[in-house]
Amino acid sequence: MITLELSQATAPLAEYAQHVSKEPTVLTDNGKPVAALVFLENVDWETIKLSSHPQFIAIIEKSTARLKAEGGLSSQEMRRELGLDS
Repeated sequence: MITLELSQATAPLAEYAQHVSKEPTVLTDNGKPVAALVFLENVDWETIKLSSHPQFIAIIEKSTARLKAEGGLSSQEMRRELGLDS
């Protein structure tokens, strides 16, 4: 992973993006990570939009908490319940 202080990031963005297929570049402000350039593989626009949408993230967090608290069904059990067992 490459880390780069924002005040030192003076090259064009395209130059930094050329290297992300090998390793991510993390931009820092006074040593604190503030942004990252990462290689995206097999990702569509919908996935990108949802992964940073506050309401969607809240739904996922609520669902994860409920699963931890109440348990859930395995994928095999869900298939059986839906009549998809083969």
